[in-house]
Amino acid sequence: MSRYLRLPVAVALPLIFLLSALSEAKAERIWDSELKRYLTEQEMTHAEVFMSEEEAVKIMLPKSQRIRKEVLRLSPDQKALVESRIGWKFPEEEFEIYIGETGATVDGYAMVHNTIGKHKHMTYMVGADPRGYCTDVELLVFREARGSEVGRKRFNSQYEGKTVLDPIRINKDIVNISGATMSVRSISAGVKRVLVLIDEFYLKPLGRGSDTMAARRAEKGFLESLFGD
Repeated sequence: MSRYLRLPVAVALPLIFLLSALSEAKAERIWDSELKRYLTEQEMTHAEVFMSEEEAVKIMLPKSQRIRKEVLRLSPDQKALVESRIGWKFPEEEFEIYIGETGATVDGYAMVHNTIGKHKHMTYMVGADPRGYCTDVELLVFREARGSEVGRKRFNSQYEGKTVLDPIRINKDIVNISGATMSVRSISAGVKRVLVLIDEFYLKPLGRGSDTMAARRAEKGFLESLFGD
């Protein structure tokens, strides 16, 4: 007689699937180093909805006669170029962008972004005017148990007026929120990426970060050094 227990297939297979599911559930547990414990199921499934994408678009482009939506697909070379401009790599290869227009004039741009905060992704929209200045940042969905302060206007208003020429980094030109550092870093990185994407694919050759504008700034600096203007 075999020393091993042999179960009927009808019993063994469900048992195997059960053990596999339990193993996966255990693997999905997330340890929070600040709280010094695993996150609870409620914290893992937390999602705070601030507004819909449609509502955010109306805030970003309130005066446009029409708003069209495009999908920006990056080739490997284009993706590498954007990564070199912002200074880090990212997995996405395409982005959705809203373009507000009145007559033949572009009023502005708005782009939805999903970037990971401390443990999970948060969804927010970044707006930019035709010159490449950030006009607004609105938090749509926040999925962490802590750090939703990044959705408050007194925090995200500091992104307004930023361009690709600004650092957009904590301790540089962005004030941090205690207890929400990862969320602040994430949303700051996302704002930077949106501004670079808009500058690179919609504003060149006269975008704020383009070679043409860089040459003009260099020329202006040279003249100022000569004449003291």
